[in-house]
Amino acid sequence: MEAQVSAASVPARPWSPPPDASDVVKGIHAMLHPHNIVLVGATDKPGNYAERIWNNLVKYGFEGGLYPVNAKRESIWGVPCYKDFASLPEKPDHVLVLVPARFAVQVIRDAAAAGARSATIVTSGFSELQDEESQRLAAELQRAVRETGLAVTGPNCLGNLSAGEKLFTNIDDRIVTMEQGAVAVAGQSGAIVMAIRQALEDRGVGVGYMVTTGNEAGLETPDLMRYFAEDPSVKVIVVYLEGVRNTKAFRDACKAARAASKPVIALKLGSSEGGRAAAMAHTGALAGSIETFDAIATREGVIRVGGLDELIETTECFVHAAVPRGDRLAAVTLSGGKRGMLIDAFYAQDLNFAPLSPHVSSELGKMLGPGSIVGNPLDAGFAAVVDPSVYMKSIKLMIDDPEIDIVIIDAEMPKAPHEQRERNLRIVNEMAGRAAKPVIYISAMSIGFTEFTKSLRKSLPHLAVMQGMDRAVTAIKSLLAYARLRKEVPDIVSSSKPAARAVLEKTLKSANGAALDEVASKKLLKAYGIPTSKEAIAQTAAEAMKIAKQIGFPVVAKVVSAEILHKSDIGGVVLNLNSAAEVKKAFSDITARVAKLKGKPKLDGILIAQQVKADLELVVGASLDAEMGPVVLFGTGGIDIELMKDVALAGAPLDEAEAKLLIGRTKAGIKMRGYRGKPALHEASAVKALVGLSNLIADAGDRIASIDVNPFLINAKTGVAVDALIVLNNAAAKRAAGH
Repeated sequence: MEAQVSAASVPARPWSPPPDASDVVKGIHAMLHPHNIVLVGATDKPGNYAERIWNNLVKYGFEGGLYPVNAKRESIWGVPCYKDFASLPEKPDHVLVLVPARFAVQVIRDAAAAGARSATIVTSGFSELQDEESQRLAAELQRAVRETGLAVTGPNCLGNLSAGEKLFTNIDDRIVTMEQGAVAVAGQSGAIVMAIRQALEDRGVGVGYMVTTGNEAGLETPDLMRYFAEDPSVKVIVVYLEGVRNTKAFRDACKAARAASKPVIALKLGSSEGGRAAAMAHTGALAGSIETFDAIATREGVIRVGGLDELIETTECFVHAAVPRGDRLAAVTLSGGKRGMLIDAFYAQDLNFAPLSPHVSSELGKMLGPGSIVGNPLDAGFAAVVDPSVYMKSIKLMIDDPEIDIVIIDAEMPKAPHEQRERNLRIVNEMAGRAAKPVIYISAMSIGFTEFTKSLRKSLPHLAVMQGMDRAVTAIKSLLAYARLRKEVPDIVSSSKPAARAVLEKTLKSANGAALDEVASKKLLKAYGIPTSKEAIAQTAAEAMKIAKQIGFPVVAKVVSAEILHKSDIGGVVLNLNSAAEVKKAFSDITARVAKLKGKPKLDGILIAQQVKADLELVVGASLDAEMGPVVLFGTGGIDIELMKDVALAGAPLDEAEAKLLIGRTKAGIKMRGYRGKPALHEASAVKALVGLSNLIADAGDRIASIDVNPFLINAKTGVAVDALIVLNNAAAKRAAGH
């Protein structure tokens, strides 16, 4: 069983990274736990950022030194103002940069020279703007950060929170509870990260750290994730991501969090194609960046949420719920209608309630009379309403039952003092603390928290208290999925052979168009162990007839041209050719159609291929996502591929075990196992194709944009690639894609 994710027993300060910690972790620790803070660009112009940040540092009682710097002022905010770093009473440690963008680079260099360890650049006017001067400043700033080695957040950010240090270098003027909570929040958008912190506080969930990273000229969100994975005060990591620049750093940070049993809850912006060049193939169009993010991040243990409300409920669930041993759910309610809603909401997420054990059913039956439904969910009904002790005994039976993994209670938190309901909550909280299993209160609607509710909620550390049934169910599903993950996710490396890699290098070196033609594509697939159909290319009708006789009828005739990407769209594929005469006619017809096309594409010949009898048409493919790197795709193929969109994705490369898991996530995979009495299909060939494709896209680095094998025909005895398109990631491909 995984370690419990709980707000209880948060270790006391101080904690420091061990000597062998990375420089990034040490730098972030210095930024969040500085000896002093220097505000460069201090001005008391009413409402400006500098004054708001200063007021927050004073209001919340930061205990280190606070030093304003402005060469034109002797004093400010009732304290001495310093002209430069040299005039400070001590060496600067954390520097807040509030000067105009054109001066920021020099401030960073001067701060490092004076001994500072970290900085936050609140100033905007860098890469978020598109003019040439702003881009030049952004490049200079990145160079200065890199050369000085300072731990820097920003520019264009809104400051940070380190509750244990009473540090709030943020412009927010809303009340902050400076309590070392179990949640750490980081992200590129200051407004969104601040909203998340406020919403969690309003729910009584403590935020120990909040970091706004802005343009990320220095520290990036994965760097903060890595630090939070190591800091023992953090139990749940929440991130807002506008983009992932360094996939390896992101994956490494996720692995570190997973190894530390710290869930990462991510709100990810954007669902684009991940590069228009990839969209020339079906695989590229189906593998959008959000799906690719899910494919890679989920394997590493990330829980992606669909919006801010879902993020808050999911965070609440992970902070206060123990990770369950299994997925056996039980629920208690006092309403038949609510019972039905619970069943519907969980069923919609493919979750079901377990049958109650004979012992629990028997005990409940003895206590509850008419008006109750002894089942799961339990409607304790009239007897429990009249006698609160019956209600509490019903809950205790569920919590104490070793055959139940999660107990859900349909009830709302009181908005004002309520003796009976408060007493019940405290009793159930004690039960949950002893049980080491999730006990989750769900309010069917989001009714909000009052100051009383927030205070009461903080006194119930062993209960998850959730608002809105649908969002609560989604969060519980995420909790169950997290519980099933491996604690350590091994890296998988390409298992290709040297001979295959040699064919890849030779093929890419000789390629000069936007894509490889079908013959070259299949030659490369075959080198990587991907089964292909018997076939040969013909230059004349007579040669086509000879090839067909050698292969054996029926055969397929297909146009071969690197300039024609989707052959069926121009009538370049003719099926079910059962005689030499039919092959001759198909050769002539395809040749004539190509001759009439605009642009006069070069015809390299006509491919005559074995026609495989298929019980199922699949698509297998691979794509280089612009953000997350190489992925593989599997699903239902053929002419209805875009209509069905029955596909699943996984990061590349993968091994046989992960290929089988990928297949199992699709309807096509269900059919392959033998659906409704039909024989099972040849899964081994599909697994071989997926592993081979994953090795190929990984070995190619950034030189192949996408690989599209559609259809991959499969029956009970075999599976073969009968069509293939490999789109290159080169200048020609980008021109063809409209770049």
